[in-house]
Amino acid sequence: MFLKGKVALVTGASRGIGRVIAIRLAEEGADVIINFFRNRQAANETARDIEARGVRARVIRANVGDPDRIDQMFETIESEFGRLDILISNAASGVARSAMDLDVKGWQWTMDVNARALLLCAQHASRLMEGGGGKIVSISSLGSSFVWPYYVGVGVSKAALEALTRYLAVELAPKGISVNAVAASAVRTESLRLYDAEQQIEALKTPPAGRMVTPEDVANVVCFLCSEDAFMIRGQIIVIDGGISLAPR
Repeated sequence: MFLKGKVALVTGASRGIGRVIAIRLAEEGADVIINFFRNRQAANETARDIEARGVRARVIRANVGDPDRIDQMFETIESEFGRLDILISNAASGVARSAMDLDVKGWQWTMDVNARALLLCAQHASRLMEGGGGKIVSISSLGSSFVWPYYVGVGVSKAALEALTRYLAVELAPKGISVNAVAASAVRTESLRLYDAEQQIEALKTPPAGRMVTPEDVANVVCFLCSEDAFMIRGQIIVIDGGISLAPR
C-alpha cells in the first residue's frame, strides 16, 4: 500500500475510468475525494466501494467546466483535508459531431471541461502540494493525434490537454510535483457508445494485443505514475492501446 496516508482527488470519478482509478488508488491506501457532476447515486456507490478498502472517501459535486465550482471544490478540500497529494484530471465531456456541424457552444463546453479544467485544478492542487512529492495525471485519448468519426471537439481538447501536461510538468517540477498523462484508445465504457460509429471504432476494438483496453488497464498505469517508482517520468503521454497505433487499420 504505497499510497497509504495520501489524499487523492479524482474528477469524474462516479463511473467508468474515473471510478476504477479511484478504487485502485484506494487499494493502495489513499483517501479519495470523488468528484462528480450528474450522478450522485453512482458517486455514493463508488464511495462505499472505496470505504470498503479501509480508507476515507469524500464525495464532492462540482462541474469542472465552471471555474467557480472548481474554486469551491478546492476550498472544501483544503478545509477538510488540509492538503492534496494526487490530482487525477479525468472528467471529460463533448459532443459527437463532425467539424462542420460543431457549434460554438459545443466547442467551448468541450474545451472547458476537458482542457481548461486541468489548468484550473492544477493551479489549486499545486498550492495544496507545497510539501513536495505531488502527482498530477491527466486522462487523454488517442483521438488527440488520430482522426476518429465525430470526435473533433474531444480530440482537439485532448491535444490541448497533452500540451498543457508538458508545460505543467516543467513549471511544477521545481516544486516537487510530477505531471504526466495517459492516452488510451477505445476503452470499454458507457461513453464509448457515443462514438461507436462505423468501421473505424470497430477496428479499435481488436488491437494486436487481442482485446480492447479496459478501465483497469488505464487505472494500473495511473497508479504507477502516482508512485515514487515513476519519479523520473515527467511530462510524458503514456499510450495505452494494445498496440493499435503501431498497426492501424
